[in-house]
Amino acid sequence: MAIHLILGGARSGKSSYAENSAKNLEKNTQSQVFYVATAQSLDGEMSARIKQHQQQRPNHWTLIESPIELANAIKQLVLKHNEQKQPITILVDCLTLWLTNCLCSQETTIWQQEKQKLLSLLNDYEKMTDVNILLVSNEVGHGIVPMGELSRDFVDQAGWLHQEVAAIATDVDFIMAGIALTLKSQPVKSNPIKSNPIKLQPAKSNPSKSQEYK
Repeated sequence: MAIHLILGGARSGKSSYAENSAKNLEKNTQSQVFYVATAQSLDGEMSARIKQHQQQRPNHWTLIESPIELANAIKQLVLKHNEQKQPITILVDCLTLWLTNCLCSQETTIWQQEKQKLLSLLNDYEKMTDVNILLVSNEVGHGIVPMGELSRDFVDQAGWLHQEVAAIATDVDFIMAGIALTLKSQPVKSNPIKSNPIKLQPAKSNPSKSQEYK
């Protein structure tokens, strides 16, 4: 299973990058795309953001809304893949909204529970083929330390989550100004080529230049 973590700041182009990646997988591997949305339409501004995202992605993608039970939503899609034997791409947008929903929940332990469920699921399914997971998230640790206990906890938890997901992920990209900076990429496996080792002779030093770069 390819697990692709896509990080970026606000309006960095991370969602567009993830959607284009999903379109390429759909085209090149005939993969069915599932869009897992974690946002909740709780006010006018968020409703406008959700509408904008809906307009920019293909209508035929299957939408699944999962503001808190993210691991379970992904698990059900993987189980469906096992039954139908069809390549699938799961695009989650985004992890930080999911984190916010959990931290603001009345159940104080729900975040750690849901986080562990996601990490365990990613570890359990990492060797599965024909399943691609694109995880979009906001990088919020590059600014000043925010005021307020909840805000500081949010920044801390987001940073720890990104580290743990990145350790599992096959690919990690950071998006800045619409440009992807690759932080991690799983190397393509190939058969080693056997050859006779070449012994290198030590280079002769030039006394006149031996102190040049010291």
